[in-house]
Amino acid sequence: MRRVRRAARRLTRRVRRAARQLARRVALAARRRAAEAVRAGNRERLLAAAAALATGALVYVLAVDLFPYHSVNDDEAVYLNQAAMLLDGRLFLSPGDLGDAVRPWFFVADADPSGGLRLYPKYTPVAAAVFALGRALAGDYRVALGLVAAGNAALAYALTATAFDRRTGVVAVVALAGSPLFLMTSSVFLAYAPTTLFNLAFAVCYVRAARTGRVGDAALAGTAIGVAFFSRPYTALLFALPFAAHAAATLAAARRIGDLRPALRRYAAIAGPGFAFVGVTLGYNALVTGDPFLFPYEAFAPNDGLGLGRREILGYEVDYTAGLALATTVSVVEVLLSEWTVAAPIGTLLAALGVGGLLSDLRGGLPRPSPTGMTGDEVALALAGLFVSVVVGNFFFWGTHNGLLNGLFDLLGPFYHFDLVVPLSAFAAAGAVTLVRGLRAAAGRHLSPSAARAAVLVALLVAAPVVAVAEERALDDPASENRLRTENFARAYEPVERTEFDRALVFVPTPYGNWSAHPFQHLRNDPGFDGPVIYAQDRGPERDVKTVDAVGDRALYRYAYRGEWTGAVEPVEPVLRRLTVLRGERVEATTTVGAPAGSRTASVRIETAAGYARYRVDDVGDAMTVDWTVGPGGARVTNRAFAAGDGLAGDGGPAENDEPPSPPVAVPDGASEIDLAVTFVDGAGGTVTYRQELTVDVRDDRVRAIWPPETRVCALTTDCGTEGTYVGPGGDYVDGVSVETSARADGGSASG
Repeated sequence: MRRVRRAARRLTRRVRRAARQLARRVALAARRRAAEAVRAGNRERLLAAAAALATGALVYVLAVDLFPYHSVNDDEAVYLNQAAMLLDGRLFLSPGDLGDAVRPWFFVADADPSGGLRLYPKYTPVAAAVFALGRALAGDYRVALGLVAAGNAALAYALTATAFDRRTGVVAVVALAGSPLFLMTSSVFLAYAPTTLFNLAFAVCYVRAARTGRVGDAALAGTAIGVAFFSRPYTALLFALPFAAHAAATLAAARRIGDLRPALRRYAAIAGPGFAFVGVTLGYNALVTGDPFLFPYEAFAPNDGLGLGRREILGYEVDYTAGLALATTVSVVEVLLSEWTVAAPIGTLLAALGVGGLLSDLRGGLPRPSPTGMTGDEVALALAGLFVSVVVGNFFFWGTHNGLLNGLFDLLGPFYHFDLVVPLSAFAAAGAVTLVRGLRAAAGRHLSPSAARAAVLVALLVAAPVVAVAEERALDDPASENRLRTENFARAYEPVERTEFDRALVFVPTPYGNWSAHPFQHLRNDPGFDGPVIYAQDRGPERDVKTVDAVGDRALYRYAYRGEWTGAVEPVEPVLRRLTVLRGERVEATTTVGAPAGSRTASVRIETAAGYARYRVDDVGDAMTVDWTVGPGGARVTNRAFAAGDGLAGDGGPAENDEPPSPPVAVPDGASEIDLAVTFVDGAGGTVTYRQELTVDVRDDRVRAIWPPETRVCALTTDCGTEGTYVGPGGDYVDGVSVETSARADGGSASG
């Protein structure tokens, strides 16, 4: 019996030992599997993080390399001016005596409390503040572009991973980074990418709040959408609509089951900060426009708003009818889906497959929201809802029509629909993953697991070149078109770039009207107008003289170009000339011009606002010298015989070579322009005219002149625009063209 008991005890110990060993093995295997699962999750998160950082780096490189002088969308200068103002602690610009000669593009002008001129941008300061952070933290505004792109990519991963799975989330980041719309628009200083950053932050925090019930996540969601509203109210509203629909459905479900309080608490935590930022927006409106319900963009252009009907900005007007809105919407969506998705149109087809998969999952009906959670299908449905809210919402925004007409969509993509890049990337990733999994499942039914994996790998390798070619084609057009403009910008800015300014004033032409940094947005002023260089609009004698008086002893320059400014589509020949202000009782000038090949006859003419005088030229040699003088008594040519005139001031004294007296042409008091025109005529009647336009200011029996005058060489006309600007002997002119000028102030001085 004892032996039996001992044997039983030994057996029991062995069983217990074996059970403990088995338990340890099971626990170890479970821990290993758990560790593998954790490592797998971390691996995908690490892949997503690496892809997001790479996306940010790519956008930064594009911003530096493709857009060193910015894009042709001159709104970039508005945000950069505003960013500089924020770093300088300013909400307004105070140009003082410079007046509107330095008014930047898209800045509103009104009176400050003291009655002086003040300027503020038509945009709210959110995007500008984001860009300012890049300058403040890293000394480079463009760093902010890379950080915003990386943030958008990371948030796109988080949303996609929640809607589908982590692997799909990683693929979504890759799809986002390959989207031309995302890359081009993220690489420039516009508000669309920063606003999307806050919109996506709202979406991620909203989903977390729905899943965890944490009020903190809800408050973060409300803060994010509030900031987005402050940045671009309508954009934020359109993005929030699908989530607002989910919130309404969730509250209805909570009410049905009698558990309304937790949902109300969560959504109140979202609404609180959100409405607080609505208050901030209205407060900012009141601060800058004087009316909380008058937005700065409306103060700039009252008819530049939402809805159908008459829309107008800066003299451009259109009757934005429902038919035009529909045609615009169809065109924009077509352009977006056919050209601006990843590897278009492959990305669009994959996104359609992804949306089809979601619809297949919802065959039994829409998911019923739970007050205590948010399923992946609900998140995916909210993302899909953006296709409706963004597209329908922009139906009522006439800016999409302008974007199609002005060519900006061709260069940067349909940026008003920028919020669609994330759902498009998410569903493209879902479609791609579904396709791969379907291939694997189909192969697995006929092949061994290893052979099935190999077959899928081969299929991916075969498809890779097709996708790569499609991606190259999708990126090639916008990249090459923007590269062309960058090269032309570089040529246009070359004389300015190689000049080191120290207390300088540079007059800049205004081909688009009386705006600074439009189109030359690379030439921006410091917010205090106290930097080493001030760029002022070259706007005619009166304004130019006031500008010279306002800057004191700064060195003066004039930037000009030969050619027609075509938005940097065609190059121009630039020139930067040093200017001098001559002061005295009169200014005596000499202009020597070359006779174009084949010239037979010539004439000389001097013009003022009061009249003109024409002078005879008896013979035409290889060159012609014209001596002319300007003073309070008038302007006249002194070495040519007077022929005819109008608005003459008197006999003016004798001319050279015992010719009859040459009467001067009257010069008005104050600032005005004196034009000297020397015209050569060839045997066939063709003409070449040298035209010099001199800004003068006559006061108190003295004259000031900004020397040298603007000089143009005009073919077949006596007056021409910038296509005739004389840029020096290196310019492309007909044989024989040359210009030399000199001047001195009699009884006075020179400065500048």
